[in-house]
Amino acid sequence: MRGEIDEANLAPETSLINKENQDSSATITTTLLLTTFVAVSGSFVFGSAIGYSSPVQSDLTKELNLSVAEYSLFGSILTIGAMIGAAMSGRIADMIGRRATMGFSEMFCILGWLAIYLSKVAIWLDVGRFLVGYGMGVFSFVVPVYIAEITPKGLRGGFTTVHQLLICLGVSVTYLLGSFIGWRILALIGMIPCVVQMMGLFVIPESPRWLAKVGKWEEFEIALQRLRGESADISYESNEIKDYTRRLTDLSEGSIVDLFQPQYAKSLVVGVGLMVLQQFGGVNGIAFYASSIFESAGVSSKIGMIAMVVVQIPMTTLGVLLMDKSGRRPLLLISATGTCIGCFLVGLSFSLQFVKQLSGDASYLALTGVLVYTGSFSLGMGGIPWVIMSEIFPIDIKGSAGSLVTVVSWVGSWIISFTFNFLMNWNPAGIKFV
Repeated sequence: MRGEIDEANLAPETSLINKENQDSSATITTTLLLTTFVAVSGSFVFGSAIGYSSPVQSDLTKELNLSVAEYSLFGSILTIGAMIGAAMSGRIADMIGRRATMGFSEMFCILGWLAIYLSKVAIWLDVGRFLVGYGMGVFSFVVPVYIAEITPKGLRGGFTTVHQLLICLGVSVTYLLGSFIGWRILALIGMIPCVVQMMGLFVIPESPRWLAKVGKWEEFEIALQRLRGESADISYESNEIKDYTRRLTDLSEGSIVDLFQPQYAKSLVVGVGLMVLQQFGGVNGIAFYASSIFESAGVSSKIGMIAMVVVQIPMTTLGVLLMDKSGRRPLLLISATGTCIGCFLVGLSFSLQFVKQLSGDASYLALTGVLVYTGSFSLGMGGIPWVIMSEIFPIDIKGSAGSLVTVVSWVGSWIISFTFNFLMNWNPAGIKFV
């Protein structure tokens, strides 16, 4: 997201007239809303893919007679595809543009959902899940970048948070629908937002910043005017983007090796450390296999999944609202404390299952623990590490840093999502206390 940084310092001698022109361009137009809606349809696909494996676990394993290892591979191979997609997404988006990249990724998602729907053996389930994961990994980069590049500076923060909200909504809707319908129909429903975005891509403009970056100046002016409205004065913003683009080409992009220089040590430890803690806190174990946790604890999986939906969306919304007001660190500490308490309650509930007099109450303790964990994670741990990562690295190494941190995140996600079922079978209480 290099285009967001240091723009304020590029034109320090802004006149009052230019300032007024800048403010006049910071309006919400119908084209901007439609374009954002089409883009975040990809975020919804992202969330649907994450949420799919949890509600369908019981029916899918029974119908196709899958072992724990086979289902763990099915659940976790999504993250391998996402890792590859995320690593390639930046170069693809720079080569063919943001809009074409979203369409490219949707083709993989549609093929993946179709393969899952038609699957009769485990291998095709894995192929479909991998394809959806690859598309999801591309979305994880291109959607927030595209939204940041089409919105005026004064509205950028609020619009970019819609990406995180739609991921949460995608997870929640998939949890909810999966509690009532079969796994094949749920896979078909997963294709609906893919088709919506594919159709919408034909009517929305390309990112003006990308058009400027590749030197398509006439198309850049047309796209920017469409986004700001036919009557808007775009001269100030247009000149600012042109000036910034020209200066940006003079900067040399740092490599991965450059990240390990002493001056970047603190930023690297913070960025990578937050991602490691985020993933090894077990979020993907709960997100991918929540229904099996509820069933092991003696809770109805349908009640548990619905309760998670009720908690997740408002807590994510609250986190978005509080992020700039309370500061990153305090909200992150509160969120981490809540996830710790949630894990402790779930672990305690599994321990109490062996005490006959308390075994009935232990199931409610597990439900409470999962909800506390989910709500707390949605409040801050889900989104804040990504925000901090984008803020702590200098612009010349931001691309390399983003690639490294993203790979670390997906590697951690794969480790947790693959091993979680085995650990649950081995020691369900111990895994939560850890």
